[in-house]
Amino acid sequence: MSSTIWSVDEHLEDILAAVRPLEPIELQLPEAQGCVLVEDVVVEIALPPFDNSSMDGYAVRVADVEGATEEFPAVLTVIGDVAAGDAGLSDDQRVGPGEAARIMTGAPLPAGAEAVVPVEWTDGGTGEGPAATMRAHSDAPEGAAGEVRVHRPAEARAHVRARGSDVRPGDLALRAGSVIGPPQIGLLAAIGRSTVKVRPRPRVVVISTGSELVQPGEELTGGQIYDSNSFALTAAAREAGAIAYRVGAVSDDAETLRATIEDQLIRADIVVTTGGVSVGAYDVVKEALSSVGDEDEPGGGVDFRKLAMQPGKPQGFGSIGPDHTPLLALPGNPVSSYVSFELFVRPAIRTLMGLPDVNRPTARASLVTDKALSSPAGRRQFLRGTYDAEAGTVTPVGGSGSHLIAALAQADALIVLPEDVTSAEPGADTEVILLR
Repeated sequence: MSSTIWSVDEHLEDILAAVRPLEPIELQLPEAQGCVLVEDVVVEIALPPFDNSSMDGYAVRVADVEGATEEFPAVLTVIGDVAAGDAGLSDDQRVGPGEAARIMTGAPLPAGAEAVVPVEWTDGGTGEGPAATMRAHSDAPEGAAGEVRVHRPAEARAHVRARGSDVRPGDLALRAGSVIGPPQIGLLAAIGRSTVKVRPRPRVVVISTGSELVQPGEELTGGQIYDSNSFALTAAAREAGAIAYRVGAVSDDAETLRATIEDQLIRADIVVTTGGVSVGAYDVVKEALSSVGDEDEPGGGVDFRKLAMQPGKPQGFGSIGPDHTPLLALPGNPVSSYVSFELFVRPAIRTLMGLPDVNRPTARASLVTDKALSSPAGRRQFLRGTYDAEAGTVTPVGGSGSHLIAALAQADALIVLPEDVTSAEPGADTEVILLR
């Protein structure tokens, strides 16, 4: 470990300078969810591809229903049915004077028709009062023939979705840099795209260390605690956009840890360890990785540092293995590891994804506290807090201890007290990092 004290910003700059966005690949739409587009997607077909009805009803000519009322309805001859998925009426059929075609939502507007009157504006072909609903052809075949009485007039193009009213050929559907979510997948499918070129979601392997760690669900014995870090960090990696793999806690044995990490490299774009980076006699991450270098890569290997921050002073970063896989070694205390993830690992994941904005959003807020908060000189302190956007305030949650995980579960922000601040008074204007 270097004797130099590094700043938070210096450490992050080193990490981001060494992490490169993943190479683009072509993926099927379901697999592209959560990925970042690397090219503009241009529309090649109109959407919708034809004029179609937005209602169940009757396709009519405007002149034939002009002045229609319930007392004096327009009586039209029904010449056929047009259902969604149909090509429409036959080539020799069109809606002529005094005629109508029964039409379903999404069906193409037949030739000659200028508008659609909803079925509720008609008698539905029954010869009775206003219809409540369109009956299926199998239940009421007479509705597709005979006559229909229309009780209200319709303007031109009423209840008609125009061809290309959503997008037209040549329109930009999605810009490069867009994250592919459900609406984007829907749009891509609607314009006929089955694959897209994206940067894949990064694969993150999370390994916790410590012989004292037991998996949740098992029984604790003397001196043992449950492994929470690997669960929290794996969830955080997924929330950041990665595919995350959790490796069960590894005991305090350097050879075992080294072998575990080497086994995991095949499925890792980045490795995150938690625990074993401090100055204790059993800090095996340092022992296991200090001698692991990329001999053919200048500056390779893992560098263990002390950072001017609280919590999270001990940190490690470097690259390992034949592919120079980035590795971030985080402290073992739950709050320290989570804060470290937010400050360093999340930006690395977002960089691998090719996103331009890799950091959490920040805001300024007025500090709500009964008494001044103290902060160690020369260290940037990150306190848990709850942020009220409407009031523009932030309230500390729990104390400053790096083991207080219950308070972390209640927090939605980190309160940042800079290195030159040793006391933050009630009402002080503070920076907050928004976690949700």
